[in-house]
Amino acid sequence: MLVHICCSVDSHFFLQKLREEFPDEKLVGFFYDPNIHPYSEYRLRLLDVRRSCELLGIELLEGEYDFENWLDTVRGYENEPEKGKRCEICFDKRLEVSAKKAKEIGEGVVTTTLLVSPKKSKEQLKKAGEEIERKFGVKFLTVDFRKGGGTQEQFKMAKEAKLYRQNYCGCVYALSKQREEQKRFASELISPISSRTLPASIEEKIDLYEKRMKIEKEGREYRIVREKFLNYRLLRAFVKRDKKIIPSYFLFYSVLKRDFTKGKLEEKIRDFYMFNREEIKFLELSAFNKMIKKSYKSVKELIFNPPSIEEETDLRKKLSFSFFDLSPIIVIDNISSLNGKYEIYCKSELYEDVRENLVIL
Repeated sequence: MLVHICCSVDSHFFLQKLREEFPDEKLVGFFYDPNIHPYSEYRLRLLDVRRSCELLGIELLEGEYDFENWLDTVRGYENEPEKGKRCEICFDKRLEVSAKKAKEIGEGVVTTTLLVSPKKSKEQLKKAGEEIERKFGVKFLTVDFRKGGGTQEQFKMAKEAKLYRQNYCGCVYALSKQREEQKRFASELISPISSRTLPASIEEKIDLYEKRMKIEKEGREYRIVREKFLNYRLLRAFVKRDKKIIPSYFLFYSVLKRDFTKGKLEEKIRDFYMFNREEIKFLELSAFNKMIKKSYKSVKELIFNPPSIEEETDLRKKLSFSFFDLSPIIVIDNISSLNGKYEIYCKSELYEDVRENLVIL
C-alpha cells in the first residue's frame, strides 16, 4: 500500500493505525506536497516525516517539489476558503501523482494521511480518491481514524514523539488568509538578504530539529521547550545624508514610530552619536567593529554578512540604558562632523511570537 504523507503529526498516527488494521500489508510512505510554501517549510516537514518513518521502520519516497506547476494548477482559486475548490484541486493533483507512483512501484492500493487532518474535508478526499480509482485503476482506501477520540489520540501521540507541529496548513494562500484572520504578521514569508538565521524562523527550526536527530542517535535525553518572546523583522530601511542615500545598517529591534523622520546629529556620547529625533543612535563602523570585535571593511560588507542576532543584541545592551530599549541604532561608515541633514526610513514589525529551544538533560 502506498501512503501519501502530508506531515509527521498526521502520518505518525495514521501509519500506526494502518498497521493495526492491516497487519499483513507492507506500507510505503510517499511525501509529495508541492503546495507547501516556502521551500524551507517543505524541508522542515520532510525532515520530521523522515524521522517518524525511521522510528516506525517504514520506507519513505519523496516526490518532486514542482511548486510552479502546482501554482498553475490552482490558478484562479487563490481566494478560495479552506475546504473550498482550491483544496479540491490540490487533493486531485497530489493523489493523481501518488497513484502514478503506486503503479510505477507495483502497489495496487493508495491512501493519504490527509484523511486524519481535522482541517481537511473527508468528502472532498473521498471524491478525489474515487476519481483516481477510475482513471488509474488503483484502489483508494478511505478510512476514518478521527472517530472515537482518534484526533485526541493523534495529538497525544505527536506530543509524546516530540514531532514538529506546524501552525498552518501549508500553501501560501491558506497561510496569508490565516495570518490575516489572526491579525498576525506572516513572518514565514520574510527572508533576510543575508544568510543569517533569524529567531523563530523556519531555518532556525530546521537547525533545531537536525540537532535533535543527532542527539537522539547519540542516545542522549533532551526536551524541546517553548517560550513566548518579542520577535522582530526589518522590512525596509535607508538613510539619506544631504539627500543622498548612504550605506547604513540597522541593528535588530530598531523601531521608528512613524517609519520616517528627519533631523540632525546633536552630540557624541562615548562611542555613539545622538540624533535629535526618535531617540536614534548613530555608530561609526570603526566603533561598531571595536565593540563587537569584528573587522568589517565597509557597511556594505556588514549588510550582506552580518553578525549573529545574539552578538547584535549584546551590543544593543552595551549602548542602551534599558533592557527594553527599541531605539533605532544605525551603523554608517563614518561621521565626519555633526553637520548635515539626515532622513531616516525604517519599516519594521515587532510582534509576539513563540520560540522552540533544545534543552539537553
